Amino acid sequence: MNFIEELKWRGMIHDIKPGTDEMLSKEKTTAYVGIDPTADSLHIGHLVSIMMLKHFQKSGHKPILLLGGATGMIGDPSGRSEERNLLNEEVLRKNQAALRLQFAKFLDFNDISENAAVLVNNYDWMSKFSFLDFIRDVGKHITVNYMMAKDSVKKRMSEESKAGLSFTEFTYQLVQGYDFLYLYQNHNCKLQMGGSDQWGNITTGIELIRRISGGEAFALTCPLITKSDGSKFGKTEKGNVWLSSELTSPYEFCQFWINTSDEDAEKYIKIFTDLTQDDVETLILQHKESPHLRILQNRLAKEITTMVHSESEYLTAMEAANILFGKGTRQSISKLDEKTFLNIFEGVPTAEVEAQTIHQGVNIIELLASHTNIFPSKSEVRRMIKENSLTINQEKITNAEHIITSEDLINNKYILGRKGKKNYFLIKIIN
Repeated sequence: MNFIEELKWRGMIHDIKPGTDEMLSKEKTTAYVGIDPTADSLHIGHLVSIMMLKHFQKSGHKPILLLGGATGMIGDPSGRSEERNLLNEEVLRKNQAALRLQFAKFLDFNDISENAAVLVNNYDWMSKFSFLDFIRDVGKHITVNYMMAKDSVKKRMSEESKAGLSFTEFTYQLVQGYDFLYLYQNHNCKLQMGGSDQWGNITTGIELIRRISGGEAFALTCPLITKSDGSKFGKTEKGNVWLSSELTSPYEFCQFWINTSDEDAEKYIKIFTDLTQDDVETLILQHKESPHLRILQNRLAKEITTMVHSESEYLTAMEAANILFGKGTRQSISKLDEKTFLNIFEGVPTAEVEAQTIHQGVNIIELLASHTNIFPSKSEVRRMIKENSLTINQEKITNAEHIITSEDLINNKYILGRKGKKNYFLIKIIN
């Protein structure tokens, strides 16, 4: 497929250096995207650049993922209002190992392939530079005037920015520029891609390549993703939506995409999946005909949750959602791990009961009205049972003499109850 045409219909091109399309059409090209390993997981804000590399590889070209072990120690001022915390080498190496596993879900690193993806770390070459060597061999080729003209620098130097710009951050574009030069010289890499806020850093690399090697290099950036309501993409009340299941459970991850607006879902399904143009256009048409079915959101959630986690994790996440809406069974609840279980029922009223009480067996009415304050009185519990409105672990309680035992515990620790159709409550067993 034609890489540029593929990105165009997906809405993934913001800026492109003239001649880029022509170069890609006439030769197999190597391109790179840089990501600073400031955490041991990617978040969904990284996915745009990763998907660009995925499409690039599918088009027959060779992708390089550059982890900024060196630049991660500095901090990129682009798009930031203040300097970030700097990380040491040990933490950065740990993060690199974790990110490598996540990258492999999107790119083919199989060395047998001619266009196998390559993972590099700029610490491996930047750490060999002394300060004097760098300012002599690299710094002398770029003027301060050129660096000051970059939007990322001007914004931080403006009166609006109280933090100012440290010399460390000011040099970031030189370090990233040298990365491009190094990959050009050692991997025949002629194209750098990234978010639109990276244009200034990328063009600094192109300038270094021109001045030091006399060669020509190219640039392509994608738009920064925003939400239709103006809020920041990839953020929830809890913070970033991570690809790591330890930081964001597959259930939470799946729900993020299901809860997107119609306008955003139509944009995201082009950017964050590799569905074909025909498939996407068909889904958009079906969605507009029956918007209440949320066809786009559900397909988007399926595609990206399966890609990032697995099909089984996606199915578990959907089963968890069914449980929340009262469609699950005792068996389906029992299959959930504790983290997912708590994610689903986060915020519902919770009471605690000592383990000994449950192990001895306790009458349902005593449990709900005496050992906990879930119901104000025993008569209220009896009334709910009589009206067939009390559910424990997704099963109706029809007998006021029902006994709750340790056999009723979910994850050996919880009992899930529901008053009527929607009012859930939890009983947590404590030792």
